[in-house]
Amino acid sequence: FVGIRSTFYRIATIAGQGLLIMLAGRLETVTGNIPYAWSITFFVLAGIFLAVWLYHRFILPHPAADHPAKEVSASGLMKEFFTTFTTFFQKKHATVAIAFMLLYRLPEAQLAKMGIPFLLDPIEKGGLGLTTEEVGFVQGTVGIIGLTLGGILGGIAVARGGLKRWLWPMVWAISLPDFVYVYLSYAQPDSLLFVNICIFIEQFGYGFGFTAYMLYLIYFADGEHKTAHYAICTAFMALGMMIPGMAAGWLQEHLGYNHFFIWIMICCIATFGVTALLKIHPEFGKKTLKS
Repeated sequence: FVGIRSTFYRIATIAGQGLLIMLAGRLETVTGNIPYAWSITFFVLAGIFLAVWLYHRFILPHPAADHPAKEVSASGLMKEFFTTFTTFFQKKHATVAIAFMLLYRLPEAQLAKMGIPFLLDPIEKGGLGLTTEEVGFVQGTVGIIGLTLGGILGGIAVARGGLKRWLWPMVWAISLPDFVYVYLSYAQPDSLLFVNICIFIEQFGYGFGFTAYMLYLIYFADGEHKTAHYAICTAFMALGMMIPGMAAGWLQEHLGYNHFFIWIMICCIATFGVTALLKIHPEFGKKTLKS
């Protein structure tokens, strides 16, 4: 299922972040030396990157179409480079697609930056006062389970009914669970179990709703230069996370956690607005015997 496969990249990224935070927190508790704990964590991260490089170099299969062009020249490369960009912006509904890439995850772009600080900050500062190890467990274990299950369920749903049929349920799924942070910021529960349940719900909804985002990128990039066009789509995806995230800390400092998370819910209006503009073929995403 293309929907399931497309969510694994996001899942692996968040899983790695959470597990590394758990490792750093555990080492910090055991050794009492914060610089040493993070030094070991980054050594482990470097080893993971080396292992992934070896996997890609010697084991990862290559598609039959992946081969060098017969003739490669500097002028030809530059011409192809500019042609790729030109044709991307000439695609039908390109403006709507770019707006969707930038704004669909507007709430998540800000929430992702302030979620961990909220869990770590002490009660008197409006946070939940969790330890580094507890945050690693919440985000890297419980959150990943929810994200994985949501992503798999989203892929199965789209494979059976198509992206257009499941688009709006996925929009609700990625937006509505953000409300758990509003509740947590006001209630500030001291039960780690309850916090884990809330994060699980939020991450499950995000995993389910994120499937629609990744599949639309594939849908829009289809056609000539689809690999390069998909790369441009992922650049807009990163931009849509980076720009709002840059302002998240400033907003939180001025609003406080309570009002900041209410602002996140208001930003969900942008998610619904850009989704309403999309034009998607009813059969796209459905599993066929050929696929």
